[in-house]
Amino acid sequence: KTGKALSRLNDAVRNRDFCKTYWAVVKAAPPKEQDTLVHYLKKNEKQNKSYARKDPAEDYKRAELKYKVIAKSESYFLLEVELLTGRHHQIRVQLSAIGCPIKGDLKYGFPRSNKDGSIHLHSRELSFIHPVKKTKMSFQAPPPKDPVWDAFATADSL
Repeated sequence: KTGKALSRLNDAVRNRDFCKTYWAVVKAAPPKEQDTLVHYLKKNEKQNKSYARKDPAEDYKRAELKYKVIAKSESYFLLEVELLTGRHHQIRVQLSAIGCPIKGDLKYGFPRSNKDGSIHLHSRELSFIHPVKKTKMSFQAPPPKDPVWDAFATADSL
């Protein structure tokens, strides 16, 4: 509500002091129950798509995220993903690079689209330190109503 708070929040955005947590539904089990992924990404503007490689290269930007399996259903795995950098389609391309494309994501390798054209990637939580009070602020969003998300409703995480 104050100019000082706004200025500090803007600084926090610039400095990437926000913690962003996402949920992703994937068909394939990831190689590890939890891991930190580091890839180098390059965006193709014409295709609106990013490409990942393991090693640094010219015009490729470092991308890092952490994931962990938080639930399993009969057919899918629910991953919690924490972005450590913010790149174009980062979660989509990095999960695809480890053989775990997101359900419905044709662009990054899932074999079928969802009927409504969506993908099963959900922005779950945003947290940051209040710029004036210095207390942690967290905001969570429930997943959409959908049979696949609902299959995880009994998971402790939901």
